[in-house]
Amino acid sequence: MNNTNKFQPYVPADKVMPEFTVRSVVVGVLLLLVFGVANAYLGLKIGMTVSASIPAAVVSMAIMRGLLKGGNVLENNVAQTIASAGEALAAGVVFSLPALYTLDNPPSILVISLVALIGGLIGVVAMVVYRRYLIVKQHNELPFPEGTACAEILVAGDKGGVSAKTVFQGGILAAVYRLLQGTFGFFPEALSISVPALPGAVVGMNALPSMVGVGYLIGLKICGVMLAGGVVAALVITPIITLIGETVTTPIFPAAVSIAELGPDGIWSEYIQYIGAGALTIGGIFEFFKAMPVVKDAIVGAASEFSKKGAANDGVSLRTDKDMSFKSIIIVFVACVLLVAVLPVFPVGIVGALMTAVFGFLFVSIASRIVGVVGSSSNPISGMTIATIFFSAIIFKALGNEGTEGMVAAILVGSLVTCAVGIAGDCSQDLKTGYLVGATPRTQQIAEILGVVIFAGISGLVLELLHSAYTIGSDIIPSPATSVISVLVEGIFSGNLPWGLLLVGVALGVMAQLLGAPVMPFAIGIYLPISLTVPIFVGGIVRALLVKRGHDNNSGTLYASGLVAGDSIIGVVGAGLAVAGVSVNFGAGLLGDVLSTIVCLVAFVLMAASVYAITKKGKAQA
Repeated sequence: MNNTNKFQPYVPADKVMPEFTVRSVVVGVLLLLVFGVANAYLGLKIGMTVSASIPAAVVSMAIMRGLLKGGNVLENNVAQTIASAGEALAAGVVFSLPALYTLDNPPSILVISLVALIGGLIGVVAMVVYRRYLIVKQHNELPFPEGTACAEILVAGDKGGVSAKTVFQGGILAAVYRLLQGTFGFFPEALSISVPALPGAVVGMNALPSMVGVGYLIGLKICGVMLAGGVVAALVITPIITLIGETVTTPIFPAAVSIAELGPDGIWSEYIQYIGAGALTIGGIFEFFKAMPVVKDAIVGAASEFSKKGAANDGVSLRTDKDMSFKSIIIVFVACVLLVAVLPVFPVGIVGALMTAVFGFLFVSIASRIVGVVGSSSNPISGMTIATIFFSAIIFKALGNEGTEGMVAAILVGSLVTCAVGIAGDCSQDLKTGYLVGATPRTQQIAEILGVVIFAGISGLVLELLHSAYTIGSDIIPSPATSVISVLVEGIFSGNLPWGLLLVGVALGVMAQLLGAPVMPFAIGIYLPISLTVPIFVGGIVRALLVKRGHDNNSGTLYASGLVAGDSIIGVVGAGLAVAGVSVNFGAGLLGDVLSTIVCLVAFVLMAASVYAITKKGKAQA
């Protein structure tokens, strides 16, 4: 192991600079609201979220230096820490809790906020325990890609070398595009066409800026694996089901119905979603067991570092090595577990509280170690969620919890752990950034907690707004991750899981594993409509072309992040208008079907081309 004692941060440990200031907090909270709400919408739309650390860092520098005429590198670090905490907690909330909506047992705003708060706090305090080992001791072994990139941008910005112009360009373009498309209705959001040679097969795409942005950010490999899953579902399984017979008996339609009556959408709801659930479940189990070897390493290493220096910071003289006190950690962690056990809104009892504590602490170590190697985009939130809820449901049922009460209990435990895992992956990246720039860990940990508290306070309102406007589980916000959860939990407690279809999905997941493909993206591709994986793949192609020509750079990341944020924010604004009963869809039908389709295709191509042009221009300027 390399000697980390030789490492020198950008701001020396013996230099004291303002960090947790009024302006850093205000800017951080404003960005938290933007990126947190955007990620909540995106997670419900496609079952994936994107990291906000880098765009938040760039925008915070622009606001502090441009509007507020001040701000140093450590203040900007606090601002991006608060902002990214909201984005990460949004992922935890939307990957689990919406399952209660699809089970016709919608959670109250209070329950959503409490789950986000308690789960987020467990994730933060657990990362305090792991920080010295994962961030400091393994500095040369774990790169933490987003954390390192964010530190580089903060340092460059401190020297005057980074502009937020690219983020705003992407955001404005996406916002105007979505206003004309979705809000005003001049051209359609989705295009589709039947495949004549394949009965029942339909392909198409949702021509959305956020999809291209997501594709660019996650890269061609993951995009390609997702599209492969979509192709298997839409162009292989659906035609086979269409060809096997004229009538079928389905889980929802016990009386025989014709395949023609089902159609592609009916085939998805009666067959594909169960196959996708099987693939996602085996993917989550694979992730769980593949990650187990790192758990012992992380826990033993963290315990060793604590025994040397102490969580209470006894004997620690360096500002850059001071964590929250051990007493604070214990109080927060125990209080969270006790609240889960005793609050009436959590019908999980002592057993559920203990499962939350054990799974939460365990999975935080897994997630933090994995994102340290491959980045936050590979944080196994979906896999950990499915594994937790699957095991929780089995345990609760074995203990005699039946029906709706048992299903709600299993989902709530899974949701708490999901929020902990989501915030831990982000917190580890932020702490890596802070380590590189010379921040005070305790200050960052307090900033993370502030971000958790604030987003938890609005999370229930955001979810309720989106559900009221679009209905969680609908075509607009299908919430693929939580739909799978509701299918599994309902099947476990009813004893009526369609095991044949689930096993087909398991077999497909095993096949992907044997071929060396990432199972979770492949399974998500099966479960998502192919109309979402196609535009994501387009974004991946743009990224691959830029990489091949040597033009890939931070400008692309910032522009793509802007596309995601602009699109998602307009989606949320549209939800607000819908709930308020305001209709501004005055462009619908003005161009006619053919012309509006052409306009949609041209606008989408130009928007995708803009990603290439802006990124290439950024490389040239660099």
